Amino acid sequence: MVKRRNWIKYLFLSILGLSTVESKGFLTPAYATKKKVQKHNQAQLLNQRGKKYLDEGRAVEALQDWKEATKIYRQIHYEEGVTGSLINQNLALQALGLNRQACSILLQALNLDTDAEICAISLEQSDESTTKLLTAAIDQQKLMPLNLLAWHNLGDVLRTIGKLDESKMVLEKILSTAKQMFSVETSGIMLSLGNTEQSIYQQARNKYYEIEEPIFKKEFVILIQQKVLKSIDIYQQVYNTPEAPQVTQLLAQVHQLSLLLDFEKWLIAESSLSNTQLAKTRTKITQQIQPCVNLVLKNSSAFSQLSASHSVYTKLKFAKSLNQLPDKQLHSVAIDYASSALQTAKITKNERLESYSLGTLGKLKAGQSEKYFAEALSLAQSIHAWDISYQWQQELGNLYNKQGKFKEAIKAYRAAINNLSQLRNSLLASNADLQFSFSEKVEPVYRDYMRLLLASPNPNLEQVIQTNERLQIAELENFLKCGKLDLVALNELKNLPNSPAVIHIVDLGSRIEILVQSPDKSLHRHSVDSKQVKEHIDNLLKNLQDKKLINTDESVLLRPSQALYSLLIVPIKKYLPLSGTLVFTLDKSFQSLPMALLHDGKDYLFQNYSIAVTLGSRVRQPKALSKEQLKVLIAALSKVSPSFNDPNAPKDLKALPGVEQEVADIKKQTTFSTTLLNENFTSPRLEKELSTVNFPIVHLTTHAQFSSDPHRTVILAYEKAINVLKFDRLLRNKTQADVDGIELLVLSACQTAKGNKRSTLGIAGVAAQAGARSTLATLWLVDTDSTTQLMSEFYKELRKGVPKAEALRQAQLSLLSNPDYTHPYYWAAFVLVGSWL
Repeated sequence: MVKRRNWIKYLFLSILGLSTVESKGFLTPAYATKKKVQKHNQAQLLNQRGKKYLDEGRAVEALQDWKEATKIYRQIHYEEGVTGSLINQNLALQALGLNRQACSILLQALNLDTDAEICAISLEQSDESTTKLLTAAIDQQKLMPLNLLAWHNLGDVLRTIGKLDESKMVLEKILSTAKQMFSVETSGIMLSLGNTEQSIYQQARNKYYEIEEPIFKKEFVILIQQKVLKSIDIYQQVYNTPEAPQVTQLLAQVHQLSLLLDFEKWLIAESSLSNTQLAKTRTKITQQIQPCVNLVLKNSSAFSQLSASHSVYTKLKFAKSLNQLPDKQLHSVAIDYASSALQTAKITKNERLESYSLGTLGKLKAGQSEKYFAEALSLAQSIHAWDISYQWQQELGNLYNKQGKFKEAIKAYRAAINNLSQLRNSLLASNADLQFSFSEKVEPVYRDYMRLLLASPNPNLEQVIQTNERLQIAELENFLKCGKLDLVALNELKNLPNSPAVIHIVDLGSRIEILVQSPDKSLHRHSVDSKQVKEHIDNLLKNLQDKKLINTDESVLLRPSQALYSLLIVPIKKYLPLSGTLVFTLDKSFQSLPMALLHDGKDYLFQNYSIAVTLGSRVRQPKALSKEQLKVLIAALSKVSPSFNDPNAPKDLKALPGVEQEVADIKKQTTFSTTLLNENFTSPRLEKELSTVNFPIVHLTTHAQFSSDPHRTVILAYEKAINVLKFDRLLRNKTQADVDGIELLVLSACQTAKGNKRSTLGIAGVAAQAGARSTLATLWLVDTDSTTQLMSEFYKELRKGVPKAEALRQAQLSLLSNPDYTHPYYWAAFVLVGSWL
């Protein structure tokens, strides 16, 4: 569920801050005119009414009152009143889900630069410049109770927009200061710090599910445990602090219980994989759950001290935690809390809270689930709350599916997917709070929907393909943490000289579905048992990602390659042309598999077809390169550089030999070129060249790594490793300034992180965010001499006007015909992603 942050939890502190300020006797006889006193009283009444409105869930009205109060305080030059009412505005904005605006308002309250990127949505785990800016600002200010409160709120808001490291830093620093101030109660700040540590845990857990490489997973196992234990320790400190308010202790207990149960669920899944150390940790965590439940129940009177809205969210959080426990009596208690939350939501006339409450009751009352989910959905739709509508549509889809009501299930899943698309397109790019765990919350909706569609006697294959496209694009957007990508479906492309055959390979768990769109647009389907396919894929990928690939006998690669050809291509061969272009849309496990390597017993697939790969069979509108466009920016590293030591760079890197020869050969085959070699190949210099000269082709000969983790999907410049997210920013100015953007991006000397089955995700990520129409990359680090020959042949073919996919095929054939380079190690690593023209 997309959790609404606890936006109201420190409202009483904010109001207290204002009342404390106002009790100082801010008006002196020198200027205490009757008019100013009246305005001050008016502002005070607006603040009080705003508090009442927010308590009732009427955030819009609260925001208006607090804006008016701010305006009045400014008129009478009462700075502390301005600061306090700005803090209150932030609370109302958070209640409305407008977290970036809330962040900006707090910057005003703290007299910080609102143009700084402090409130920009975070694309990365941390931003050093933002952290330094915030650290300096805190150190320069004399922290008094009111601006300490503003910093506290900023720490909370930074968490909601995904800036977790920055949130942690702010909260730790102000906590240290607050402990030295006798008059300031610190348990609220500690609670916020615990929540930030919990968010870091949740982020790490989500990444763990989406990362494939075993070595990277091990790192996240350690991080996950560290963050859970740190968060638990902070929560325990809060409710063991005698002077902590009862309500703050309650919140710490409810948050800890939710964390313990979530962590236990993760431990159960992982300890079942024979990890004995995690099994011991699980035992310790499980022993803490019931005592935590008892503490909440013992402290339950504190629920009444929460505002109405906050009470609803907290009761529902507690109810959902209780529902995960096997005790039937506690299940009844969970229903009581959810029912109480619903009554409070109805009294406040807050449809969003009502929808949450009804949906939660739908999960708790199995016999009445359909009624509750339907009512929750109706309310969510009435207020256009798509972020919760999709959840109830998914729940209804699951329910109908179990009941055998397949038409109703299909309708519900379709609506959920439409809402997810709308939600991601409109909000994801501006609200990191909506970046859900993709593998847990989003992906299952698409796959369940496709399974149902294909279970029909006459399945609508076009609808299945469209759904798979949407899933693949959503996956790419999730990988890049971005909004909607500007890509076109293959069946919507216009003015193509020749239509390719498009092959979709879709993983639906027990079955692998192969869907074919022939050049004449007709659709066909073949289904195969996934166990047969995945066994051969695992075998093949294990050898391809082995550093000793060059020494692997070709027959060892041919066995799984021929088996996969037999399972995936032979059944659809009659729907394919005898030659031409094949465009593959590859799901999950297939993305690191070079399709050119499939073998029919006589020839490799690429010997008969030129091959391109797309994600979601969507690309930028294909366009052939003209001879006039053979202008290339070449950036290359031929020696060891500082970037080799970057923690995210591949290990044990060595200087690339033969780089100068590759650069020289490319320059011969192109009409114009600029070369950045070694010390000249820095990210600022690359950005400068791209912004000043129109280069349709960008060729990078440098170490690069593709990973299922975007932070480890890196390209090495001289001074540092540039991950895919920063690479996006590096090239975005080029694509924004130039309508045509980058026609061809070549990444030479790349490799796939060991264990990653989704290399194409990283390649497509670089291509999509860079705006590249086509990207040529390698799946493993290839021999220098053979690469130099292949690149020379590739550019020679482009110069003749040959389409990119066919140019790559001819270049690969030139290696295959050379007795020294017949082994797949030399030619199979090269893949073309995007446009084939």
